[in-house]
Amino acid sequence: MTELLDPDLTGVPEHVRRLVTGAADLPLRHRRADATDSARRSAVLILFGHGPAGPDVLLIEKSDRLRTHAGQPAFPGGGVDPGDDYPVGTALREAHEEVGVDPADVRVLATLPELFLGPSDNLVVPVVGWWDDPRETVTGDPFEVAQVARVPLAALVDPVNRFRVRHPSGYVGPAFAVAGMVVWGFTAGVLDAVLTACGLERPWDATDVRPLAAEQERVRGAHAQVTEGPADRAAPTVAEAPGRTGAPRTVRRR
Repeated sequence: MTELLDPDLTGVPEHVRRLVTGAADLPLRHRRADATDSARRSAVLILFGHGPAGPDVLLIEKSDRLRTHAGQPAFPGGGVDPGDDYPVGTALREAHEEVGVDPADVRVLATLPELFLGPSDNLVVPVVGWWDDPRETVTGDPFEVAQVARVPLAALVDPVNRFRVRHPSGYVGPAFAVAGMVVWGFTAGVLDAVLTACGLERPWDATDVRPLAAEQERVRGAHAQVTEGPADRAAPTVAEAPGRTGAPRTVRRR
């Protein structure tokens, strides 16, 4: 069920307004009709803001040490804990634990239709938030989060960064090459629908289908070359994996 939580959208940019006011008709391609009785309730935070490169959204890359979804880009989020004000409280708590986002700095606007993910038996509610005054982000637990990225929406809608990937299981779905990551699966499906609802999507070649593993290696290699040089100043803001480079470091506003 979709719910508009803050009817006063003063100061919220037009693309986010379009999303929250039309959320009931969101074309979510990962939606499943029926959840199992055992499905675990989860929530993710789709946090929009305005960064150094313009309008952006917050993404993380999960640590490759995790048992499930290792190394995958995602929205901040996770399973409900006892005492959570689900789903909003769950999404805000997870964002605070994973990337240091202060819940008091997030203007929660709406919840989107819940999505049942059969392979992981999760029932996920996306929560839409607006960051009026974006602050520092930091990788929280390096065993859970490898990178934090404020990804410009302009990069996500750029046709050069859009294609589809094929997983060895046979799955084929939308993908984005941004911030040294290949965003695919559930997160890419939600982003694809959200960008359309925001009125930002640009035409791209949906016939361009690439093997997932090969594309991940290509993107990571290209990003490593960029971040070693001066061009890093123009790249999306990313915190490298603390587990790989030492102590966690903070991503500061520029």
